[in-house]
Amino acid sequence: MVLIEYSDYRCPFCGVFVRQTLPTLIKNYVDTGKLRIERRDLPVFGDQSVQAAVAARAAGNQGRYWQFHDLVYANAPERGHASLPQERLNQLAAQAGVPDMAKFQKDMDSATLKAEVQRDAAEAAAIGADATPTFLVNGTPIMGAQPLDTFEKEIDAALKASGSH
Repeated sequence: MVLIEYSDYRCPFCGVFVRQTLPTLIKNYVDTGKLRIERRDLPVFGDQSVQAAVAARAAGNQGRYWQFHDLVYANAPERGHASLPQERLNQLAAQAGVPDMAKFQKDMDSATLKAEVQRDAAEAAAIGADATPTFLVNGTPIMGAQPLDTFEKEIDAALKASGSH
């Protein structure tokens, strides 16, 4: 069973999902072995969104992807789009414990990382996702930062259908 999340680091509703819904999904489904969650980049709010996605992957190259991810969303505004210029991305990477900031800077210019972000965005477009956040629960779409019970109903139904519940 898999939940795929398409999100943008500058999306306020993505931040709401990460702060309010994701911890319970992890506790009740991921930690119990019932669900795997995969995150994909869908940068819809301009160049800073693309750069933030690349920065997360650059942090990930040093084993600090989730720490960076969580910090960006922990500091995201409830409304409007987070301001994530390069200087702020550097601060967040350092705060996330990225050990080699020179490597992080170099990776920010990586054509490979930029191509990975674009590949995620193309995948989202192929399934018709053009807004964030968009989710797939075993292929069934959930649009927007829905309440926890919306996710639980869909995940429970998919688990029941697969005989894994």
